[in-house]
Amino acid sequence: MKKKAFFLCPALILLFVLPGLPAQTSEDKTEPPLQEQKQRFDPAEQQEFIMVDSPHAYDFNPHTANYTNEAQLFTGLYEGLFSYDPYSLDPSLALAESYHTSRDKKIWTFTIRKNARFSNGDPITAESFRRAWLSLLDPETNAPFASLLDSISGIASYRTGQGKAEDVGIMVRDEYTLVLRLDMPTEHLPRILCHHAFSAVHPDPGVYSGAFVLEAASSGSVRLVKNENYHDSARVALPAITIRLSDDRDETAYLMNTGNAHWSTSNVNTEKLLDMETIKVFGEFATEYLFFKSDRFPWNQSDFRIALLTAVPWKELRSQSLVPAKTFIYPLMGYAAPEGFSDSDPEEAKMLLEQAKLEHGLSADQEMTIVFAISDTDYMKEMAKLLSDAWEKIGIKVDVQTTPVNRYLQSIETWQADLFSYIWIGDFADPVAFLELFRGDSSLNVSAWHNEEFNRLMNEAAGVSDSKKRYQLLSEAEAVLLNQGVVLPVSHPVSLNVIDLDAIGGWYTNALDIHPLKALYFTGKTEKIPNLVRKF
Repeated sequence: MKKKAFFLCPALILLFVLPGLPAQTSEDKTEPPLQEQKQRFDPAEQQEFIMVDSPHAYDFNPHTANYTNEAQLFTGLYEGLFSYDPYSLDPSLALAESYHTSRDKKIWTFTIRKNARFSNGDPITAESFRRAWLSLLDPETNAPFASLLDSISGIASYRTGQGKAEDVGIMVRDEYTLVLRLDMPTEHLPRILCHHAFSAVHPDPGVYSGAFVLEAASSGSVRLVKNENYHDSARVALPAITIRLSDDRDETAYLMNTGNAHWSTSNVNTEKLLDMETIKVFGEFATEYLFFKSDRFPWNQSDFRIALLTAVPWKELRSQSLVPAKTFIYPLMGYAAPEGFSDSDPEEAKMLLEQAKLEHGLSADQEMTIVFAISDTDYMKEMAKLLSDAWEKIGIKVDVQTTPVNRYLQSIETWQADLFSYIWIGDFADPVAFLELFRGDSSLNVSAWHNEEFNRLMNEAAGVSDSKKRYQLLSEAEAVLLNQGVVLPVSHPVSLNVIDLDAIGGWYTNALDIHPLKALYFTGKTEKIPNLVRKF
């Protein structure tokens, strides 16, 4: 997922290493009956829940939405076969009642809940998923996450316009049985299917499969109300959720202090919060980085890129980073990261540049320019100045081009530039959530980079069930990406939330910073009144 914005927070930073979360691999997975699951909340204590988020033009189409703001919203509006466990991030059965796999792990069979309904009362069936996924995969949809399903037979050909829908391995056995035929075992498939792009989506806009429905949306707020047709509505506590959109840091602090807001994901003035224990700062499974668009000479050549990277003043580049990133993928338990970037040597960079010119038939005095495309923020302008100064010392002119921050990401595809910036949050706790951005025929690959060895390692890893071996192959793939000089890792962003976890239940810190709305509830505990007054 693209992160809309990132920040540097002065509060205490609680960083952690995200544990490796193994996908479910049992032959059959069935959750306990609903009646065996205890109700966790007192209905009499529930009320409308108020969130504060930064202003954002929402894309309400789960097939094309690509921002963290939308991913959070869609945990309420849509549901798929699986959803994220709010505590562990493990895949939890959602619209699927059970599933099993064949001995060779290439046939996955899902049983859909017979009480599953869309918000308008229409039944959710196996055909609902087949229809929604084929719509997602239609080449004209241009869905960013479509390639995550490429392990399913026929999908890669169909989504690129080279195959037919009837050849796709998504099959309906009967009304409530969905069967997927894979070309290779994909152990982490349940994690992928937690993503909102693979939800049950009705053909008619305004009809939802999740615990809530969209009642109203404007430039200033979004309001959700409980979906009474949701299959698990008895365990959804909140009657309604309003998301207020604001960048007023002081106003957000005031709303939190007075109890007029219950959760802020927005930029808030933490110094004016009365209860500092409500500040939750934690590391995200995310990376801020620069990347080359590999479609123009000479920066589509790895030797020229490596010359530039050797001249980068890495320490200064990461000086504003709370969690500097030497490699591309956020540390995962059990994943051995390859060697990253940390050393700068301008003299060696000059030598490498001279060798690259010679190799490609350019004269030693050939003038070279790189176009660096940035958003018009002070942070990016400072970064561009730092890199311009460093690269001009080795004879490279830097042409810095800017666009407003709210149009930056949409401009990348058509912008005739060589270097861009990105912040990416993994959509599931696996290295593939990052490496998929650079797989040659991935729908997420905006870099135009294509490397046969990288693709081979990715494909080989996809068919390996042994997690240790799979991680080793993915680490080798990341090493190829780094050694080719495609990315410049800068930082692993941190996330700031403000929420009183004594008063609100069902919310847990996690590295994806995704908190399923259906799990939230008011505990009924009296909110603390700090013995402190802060002047606004």
